[in-house]
Amino acid sequence: MEKKNKKKRKQFIPVRINIIFFVVFLLFSALIFRLGIVQIVYGENYKQEIKKTNDVTIQLPVPRGKILDRNGYLIVGNKPLNAITYTRPTSIDPKKMLEVAETLAEIIKKDTKEDFKAITERDRKDFWILTHPEKAKNKVTKQDEEELKKKKLDKKDYDKELYNLTLERITEKEMNSFSKEKLEVLAIFREMLSGYPLTPQIIKNKNVEKEEIAVIGENLEYLPGVDITTDWERFNAYKQKDGFSPLASILGKITTSKEGLPLEMAEYYKALGYSRNDRVGKSYLEYQYEDVLRGKKERISNIMNKSGEVVDSVVLSKGKRGNDLVLSVDMELQQKVEEIITKTLSHLSQPYLDRTFVTVMNPRTGEVLAIAGKLREKNEKTGEKEYNDFALGNMITSYSMGSAVKGAMVLTGYQTGAISLGNSVIRDEPLKFKDTPSKKSWSTSAFGPIDDLYALKRSSNVYMFKLAMRIGGQEYYIPNGPLSIDKVKAVDTLRYNFAQFGLGVKTGIDLPGEQIGYGGNIPDFAGNVLDFGIGQFDTYTPLQLVQYISTIANGGYRIQPHLVKEIREPSDKIKELGPVVKELGPNILNKLNMKEDWITRVQDGLKLVVNDRNGTGFNYIKNKQYKIAGKTGTAEALYDGPVPHKPGMMLWNLTFAGYAPYDDPEIALSVVVPWSTTDQMHANLDIADQVFKAYFDLKKKREKNDVTTIKKVLNLKDSMKQQEKSDEESAE
Repeated sequence: MEKKNKKKRKQFIPVRINIIFFVVFLLFSALIFRLGIVQIVYGENYKQEIKKTNDVTIQLPVPRGKILDRNGYLIVGNKPLNAITYTRPTSIDPKKMLEVAETLAEIIKKDTKEDFKAITERDRKDFWILTHPEKAKNKVTKQDEEELKKKKLDKKDYDKELYNLTLERITEKEMNSFSKEKLEVLAIFREMLSGYPLTPQIIKNKNVEKEEIAVIGENLEYLPGVDITTDWERFNAYKQKDGFSPLASILGKITTSKEGLPLEMAEYYKALGYSRNDRVGKSYLEYQYEDVLRGKKERISNIMNKSGEVVDSVVLSKGKRGNDLVLSVDMELQQKVEEIITKTLSHLSQPYLDRTFVTVMNPRTGEVLAIAGKLREKNEKTGEKEYNDFALGNMITSYSMGSAVKGAMVLTGYQTGAISLGNSVIRDEPLKFKDTPSKKSWSTSAFGPIDDLYALKRSSNVYMFKLAMRIGGQEYYIPNGPLSIDKVKAVDTLRYNFAQFGLGVKTGIDLPGEQIGYGGNIPDFAGNVLDFGIGQFDTYTPLQLVQYISTIANGGYRIQPHLVKEIREPSDKIKELGPVVKELGPNILNKLNMKEDWITRVQDGLKLVVNDRNGTGFNYIKNKQYKIAGKTGTAEALYDGPVPHKPGMMLWNLTFAGYAPYDDPEIALSVVVPWSTTDQMHANLDIADQVFKAYFDLKKKREKNDVTTIKKVLNLKDSMKQQEKSDEESAE
C-alpha cells in the first residue's frame, strides 16, 4: 500500500513541476511581448524622453566682431576679462544655492556701490524670507490660511498667494536689516538666481583678483556650479583720458549681460536663437549690423543625472567670433575734423551757437570718410565747458541751409523751363509786392541784369525769388503789383526736384533713425515760396546737404552714403584682416533727369564761388590749390535750441557745401554752424578750408610714405642681388 502511495506521489510531482514551468513560460512570454511593445512601438518616444531629461544642448555666447577704419586701424574691439560664473542646475534648491553664495562671499569681493545698487526691494524681501524661515512663516496667520482655502485655489496658486501675503508683511526695518556681509551674499545670490538653467551666469567679471581666481580654483569641488572663465567687454580704442571717444554716437552701444535682450525685441531675438541674457547691439552701427557682429555660438551637450546636475559636457560645435566691420571712415581724418570743430567752437563767444557739424564723403562711391559733430555743454560738476561728440546730429537734426542749396534751385529752373542755357539773364532788383515787405539780395545795391553763373557766384537772392515765381506760374514781376503764384504747384515742383538731389528725403545711410527734416506743408503766404528758393523754408540735415553737393559733383548721380566699406571674417592674427565676406560698393539711388550741359553749367558757377574774386567764398577759402568748388550759405532761422530765449527769436545758420578737385572730385563736404547772432561771421568757411587742407595733407603724407616704402623694398632687393653676386664671386 505504501509502495502504491509513493508511486502516486512520484507521478504527481512532475505534473506540478510542469504546471509551474508552463506558468513561468507564460509569464516570460508576456514579459517578452511587453518588452517588444515598449521597444518596437514606444521605443523611439522613450529615447526622445531620455534625451530631454538627460542630454540638454546649450549655446554659449562668443565675442562680437571688431570695428575697424578704412586703413585697418581698430576702432572698437573686445577686451578679455577674467570672470567667475555660476551654472544653475535644472532643479532649483535655494538653500543649496545660498550655501554656495555664502562660501563664495568669503572668497570674492562683491561689495561695490554698483553691486549693492543692483539689489532691488524684491531681492531683499525674498532673501529675508529665505534667511528667516520661521519668522516668515509667522507672517501668515491661520485665519489667513482659512480665507485662502475658501478661494478653492490649486496648490500652485495657493502657495503663490501665501508667498505674496508674506512679502507684503515684511517691514521696512526687516528689509533693511542686513549687514554689509549679508548684502554681499545677496549680491552674489541674486546673480546666481537670475541665470538660466545650464547656462553660465556671470557673477563677477570686473576687477577679478588673481587671489580670487586661485582660491576658487582650489575649492571648485566645494562650489558646485561655480567656474572660472574668460569674458569680454566692448572698448573704443580711441577713447580719450577725459572719457570722450570720436564717433561714439555713430558707433552705438550694446546691452550688458544683465540687461540682456531689449524687452521690446526679446521675442524677435529669441526666434533667431538668442538667449534672454545675450548682449546685443542696441543703437546705431552696433544695432544695424547685429547679424554681422554677433558671431556663431558654441554648442555644448550637457549630460545630467536624475537630480539635474551636470555630470559631463561635450562640445558639439565650437563658437566663432563675429565678423568684422571695416568702415569707410578714415579715423585720422575724423580726429582732425573733430579737432578743427572743437578749436573753432572754443574761440566763438556766441551765447546760442553750441554745435557744429561736418560730413565728408567720396562723391563717386558714397563712402563716408568722416562724420563729425560737436556739442558744447557745461559740465555740471566742474562748471567748465566741454565739447561732446554729436556726430549723430548730422543725420537726426535739421536746419535751414540758406543759399548753399541754390545749385539745386538753378537746376530746377532749367528742368522746369524757367531759364535756359541761352536765356538765363534775370534782373536783380529789390522786389516790392502789394501788402508785402520788400525782398532783396544781401548786397546794399542791386546787381542788375545777371545770368545764372553770376547769381551763384554772388549768391543773388532775387534771382532765385524770380525763378520761384516763374515755377509758380508768374512770369513777370510787376512793382507794387500782386504776388500771384500758385503756391501748391510751386512748392510741390521745388520739393520734387530738390528730392532728386537728396534734400528733404532720407539719404539711405546704413544707420537707423535717420530724419528727413521739416517740410511737407504748403506755406501760408506766397512770399514763403520765394524763401524756399533761397533755402529758408524747409530744413535739411547736414547729411542731406553733402549728398546734394555730391550729386552735382559727380555729374548727376545721387549716391547712397554708407559707413561700412567691407565685411570680413575674423582673423586669428592680431595685425591681419580676415578674408572679405562682402564689399559694399556704390549704390545709385537715382540719376538726375537733367541735361549734362545744365549740370556742367552749375558746376562752373560753383567754381566761381570759391575761385572768382567776386565769389562769396573767395576771401575765406584760401587753399585754392586743391581746386575747390562749392556754395556758401546764410539762413535767417527761428531759434529752437536749449538756451532760454524770447519766443520767435531769429538767428543765423552758416553753411557750406563743396567738393574738390572740381575737375575730378574725390571729396565732398558739408559744414553747418547753426544759431549765430550775426551773419557777418565766417566760421563755416574757415572750417571747410581747414578740412580740405587736412584731407589733402593726409593724402600727400601717405603717398610720400608709400614711395618711401617702395624705395626701401627696391633698395633691399638691390642689396640682396649684390650680396648674391658677391657670394658667387667668392665661390669662384
